[in-house]
Amino acid sequence: MIYEGSCHCGNIGFEVEVEGEFSEALDCNCSLCRRRGGLLAFVPREKLVLKTPNENISTYTFNRHVIRHHFCATCGIAPFGEAVGPNGAAMASINLRCIPAIDLGALKVTAYDGAAH
Repeated sequence: MIYEGSCHCGNIGFEVEVEGEFSEALDCNCSLCRRRGGLLAFVPREKLVLKTPNENISTYTFNRHVIRHHFCATCGIAPFGEAVGPNGAAMASINLRCIPAIDLGALKVTAYDGAAH
């Protein structure tokens, strides 16, 4: 299934393809995610297609600077991030709150202790 998502103002738009549907999300408690309130799902980076110019993306890194947290400089919303997974593959973390077609109430949400890392 292909989902369309964006930041609030539409300055950053994307499509993400998954087998089936998104049914689970992580609620991370690291210092950034706790403040931003995203619900995250992870996909191989090649499954995420940016529909707007790269110039529309602002990026923030912190701690070990291994995750590129992308956000919109206009509206402040963070629709996705990029990093390398434990297996060495390029991954994208999708903020499921940025995909209007997803029923957030139907997701199985699991707490993740990102603050411990």
